[in-house]
Amino acid sequence: MGAVNWFAVVLGTVAFFAVGAVWYGVLFTSRWQREVGVKDPPQGSMVAKVMGLTLLCEFLVVSTLGHLLARTQPTAHVKMMMAMGFAVTIMAPAIGINYIHQRRSLTLFLIDAGHFLVGMAAAGAVFIWLT
Repeated sequence: MGAVNWFAVVLGTVAFFAVGAVWYGVLFTSRWQREVGVKDPPQGSMVAKVMGLTLLCEFLVVSTLGHLLARTQPTAHVKMMMAMGFAVTIMAPAIGINYIHQRRSLTLFLIDAGHFLVGMAAAGAVFIWLT
C-alpha cells in the first residue's frame, strides 16, 4: 500500500467544493431553491456553518477515495472510474433512497446526484494530475 497523497486529497476536496459553488451558486440556484423550498440562502454565521460542514463532508468522501487509490495504485483511467463509481453507486443511490421516501422530485435528485458526479469527477481529475 502506498502513502495517501494528502495534498491531492485537499486539492480534490477544494475541487469538489468549487463544483458545488458553481453548481448551486450559478447553474441551478433558482431551480434547486424551488425544489427544496429554500427562499433565502443562509446568512451571517450560518454561512460558515453550512459551508464548513459541507467542506468537512466532502473531505471525508475524497479522503476515502484517496485511501482506496493509495491501497490499489490504479492507472489513471481506473482512478477516474473509481471516483465516478463512488458517485454513481454509493452517493447517488444513498440520496435516492432518501428522496424516494421523502417524495422528492426527480428534478431535485438529478440536480443533487449530478453535483456528486461532477464533483467526484473533479476530485478524480486532481488525483490523476497529482499522483
